[in-house]
Amino acid sequence: MTASEETATTEEMIVCRDVHKWFGAFHALKGVSTTINRGEVVVVFGPSGSGKSTFIRTINRLEEHQRGDIIVDGIELSNDVRNIEAIRSEVGMVFQSFNLFPHLTVMDNISLAPIKVRKWPKDQAQEVAMSLLERVGIPEQAGKFPGELSGGQQQRVAIARALAMQPKIMLFDEPTSALDPEMIKEVLDAMRELADSGMTMIVVTHEMGFAREVSNRMIMFDEGVIVEEGTPHDIFNNPKQDRTKLFLSQII
Repeated sequence: MTASEETATTEEMIVCRDVHKWFGAFHALKGVSTTINRGEVVVVFGPSGSGKSTFIRTINRLEEHQRGDIIVDGIELSNDVRNIEAIRSEVGMVFQSFNLFPHLTVMDNISLAPIKVRKWPKDQAQEVAMSLLERVGIPEQAGKFPGELSGGQQQRVAIARALAMQPKIMLFDEPTSALDPEMIKEVLDAMRELADSGMTMIVVTHEMGFAREVSNRMIMFDEGVIVEEGTPHDIFNNPKQDRTKLFLSQII
């Protein structure tokens, strides 16, 4: 392997080759192949039920794919529990619903995993948690419980919690879809800052303004396949597929 080939290989953070997923008889992913490079921000979009969320959930084995290869930072996602744990330690995920522990304070929600999984001392975990709360703009909420926060604040806590494990990759599954419109901007701003910092990100979203401004690449899903992918400029100004044109015309 030449030096340039070695460099190219290390830049590939996520490699998906001919990935298939069934739920019973339903064929949810039909041979999905794509590569996400280090530091790339990729927006995945398309109609409901097109396989977007299933796709990103296979990347950290929240859903098991039945055929094809998924390689995350050089580790193949197999049934080997050690590989699954290694990949999950590198991948943070933020969901539609915030999934915070209601009986724990914001501080404890964020510091719990580093203490339990990374074996950090409590002081270190809390120091990192506070710096992350400052990063997402809500340090004053550290002592509150999730039920005392707005939806936008809870989602920013969820982002901070995912970042506390120091992941190399962040996955976002429609992180603003459960929010009131006035709360969406504050969450997108936190994600924008994360993208600017060089984090590798895959974002399933209908927020086309965010996609246009922040993503390096966009991937259009429909009926379990990738219909089209390209830069935001290509997708918005010169989509090649009729299905992409139709979808964009309905949401923009």
